[in-house]
Amino acid sequence: MKEIKVIVFLFLLIPAISWSSDFLGLPIPTDSKIILKNKGRLEFETDMNHDQCLRYYKDVLKDAKDIKIREWKSVTYIEDDGKLPWHSITISKNIPHKTLIVIVKDNWTWIMGTLLLRYIGVFVVLIVLYISMSIAGSIASKLLKDKE
Repeated sequence: MKEIKVIVFLFLLIPAISWSSDFLGLPIPTDSKIILKNKGRLEFETDMNHDQCLRYYKDVLKDAKDIKIREWKSVTYIEDDGKLPWHSITISKNIPHKTLIVIVKDNWTWIMGTLLLRYIGVFVVLIVLYISMSIAGSIASKLLKDKE
């Protein structure tokens, strides 16, 4: 009975223990309303404005390495390029009286797709360079042939 009283006392003393939750190691603000949650994605709304949400996640991620924050017209995009279990946090800007936040888990489809695009991109650049060098070489050889 004494242990139960201690646990209840701790929950009342430290509200963060009893009311906060997290997703992939990222805390979720206490006033949040979850819209969609599965193993790879969490979408939720909060009554905080965009700047408060951005400050909240900057404070949470202040010690994390390899974090990039991109400001776009309608969202702020926080991306992890390291080894954290999540890939990105998207914080909306233009929704009145609330903010929509989406947290996405890193997945192999995105990783392999990015690598495939880079692989193909390198060969496209090499083909363009080869064709342009071939054209320039044939023009130069014709000009030199005419001068002889």
